[in-house]
Amino acid sequence: MKVNVDIAHCKGCGICIAFCPKQVFTYSKKRNTYGTATPEPSKEEECIGCRLCEKLCPDAAIQVEETK
Repeated sequence: MKVNVDIAHCKGCGICIAFCPKQVFTYSKKRNTYGTATPEPSKEEECIGCRLCEKLCPDAAIQVEETK
């Protein structure tokens, strides 16, 4: 799976970090335009494709794509 986080739209709420069953996300050291740390898929290889992060993100800032 490929997990993309659009940091321009992410507010850094942490919902994806809190609800990911495989703990794919961690907070990045980078800051976005809001000045907040944003999540990054630090363990992308662990993603099972449940798309819970996509569904729960209030800003639609996460997309999960299947890779071949």
